[in-house]
Amino acid sequence: MQDNPRRGILLMIATTIIFAAQDGISRYLAGSYDIITIVAIRYWFFALFVCAFSARKSGGFKCAATTSQPWLQVGRGVLLVTQICVAVLGFSQVGLVQFHAIFASYPLMVMALSVPFLGETVGWRRWLAVGCGFVGVLMILQPGSAAFGSNAIIPLCAAVLMATYGVLTRFAARRDNAMKSFFWTGVAGAIAITCIAPFFWHPPQGADWWWMALLCITGASGHYCLISALDTTHVSTIQPFAYLQLVFASAIGIVIFSDQLDRALVIGSVMIVGSGLFALSRERRAHLSSPANR
Repeated sequence: MQDNPRRGILLMIATTIIFAAQDGISRYLAGSYDIITIVAIRYWFFALFVCAFSARKSGGFKCAATTSQPWLQVGRGVLLVTQICVAVLGFSQVGLVQFHAIFASYPLMVMALSVPFLGETVGWRRWLAVGCGFVGVLMILQPGSAAFGSNAIIPLCAAVLMATYGVLTRFAARRDNAMKSFFWTGVAGAIAITCIAPFFWHPPQGADWWWMALLCITGASGHYCLISALDTTHVSTIQPFAYLQLVFASAIGIVIFSDQLDRALVIGSVMIVGSGLFALSRERRAHLSSPANR
């Protein structure tokens, strides 16, 4: 792998912009179409992209599809497509701003879950960051207040699902490379959503086909930029910039969909992002100081 931090960071920023645009398109379409229809069309295109991308890599399609842990890989794919359905529901129910403010806590959840499930070690400072991030989530949700409702739990559920997916991905990486996991993410998710799509099918009408096409293009191009970023430099270099998706998605929510900001949401978001960045810096320091990297 080449190490070009500047290019990797630029690709990661492009990734967050594209994914934020994708979220905005998903929210628009969710106002007129069933969520399963939106995600199914998106995943069919994504699966084609994954297959074409895999075929061009060393070893081709067969190498990408070969795995010694098929049930784990299928489970990951099904879990992610479920998470995306919940996320699109969250966009339409609570808005992009509140959704992404809470969803930004999922890296902290991954870190917490990696201790019991992956046997990783987390120091007290990172546990403190997890606790601070959780306080930020509670500040946004405001349980017990008039603003709290059943819809407020949706982004939290999406974050938990994404964190679980992240842990399973780390577990799968012990025996499969990233290309295999990427392949199974797209194919298994597409098969799963296809099984239920006929029961919710509502084909797009008129100009909405163009929005669906743009949704598919943003999904494929976003993943391509992300893969390129990961191939360009180290994960620890670009991971902090992933939080920019909160900024870009919130801007789309405020400007286009008239989402509202309040003091609790802003303070909670700062606490979550700040905790996440602190935890990332501690994790990177621990990795660099480990005997294997000396």
